[in-house]
Amino acid sequence: MIHRFPVTVFYEDTDMAGVVYYANYLKFIERARSTIVEDMGVDQRAMREDEIVFVVTRVEADYLGSARLGDRLVVKSTHYGQGAVRWVFDQEVLLGEKVIFRAKVTAACMSTAGKPTRLPAKIRASLPKQG
Repeated sequence: MIHRFPVTVFYEDTDMAGVVYYANYLKFIERARSTIVEDMGVDQRAMREDEIVFVVTRVEADYLGSARLGDRLVVKSTHYGQGAVRWVFDQEVLLGEKVIFRAKVTAACMSTAGKPTRLPAKIRASLPKQG
């Protein structure tokens, strides 16, 4: 499953030199993941009311280039289920055709009490399995 999410670099995303501050790449890929959930028809506010949330449990990130003020980026995400609780995302931030940031993110479905719980059925049904 491939998902593309456009991002424009705004002044607030940059440091004094006009280069995207490193932590903001994590925000860009988070927005892409939130959009994926929304596109699947899952309301995270309703999940929260049912005391179920997504929690990022692992991030592996590689910074391969830089984006600057005004650049138009694309977050390319592929994702798959890993067991009944985990959801894994391979994400790249592209500037044109060049990959400038790459991350592997593992999210888990948890109760608000902090206990692992199954991914919502709507998500489980639509996720390819790893492999």
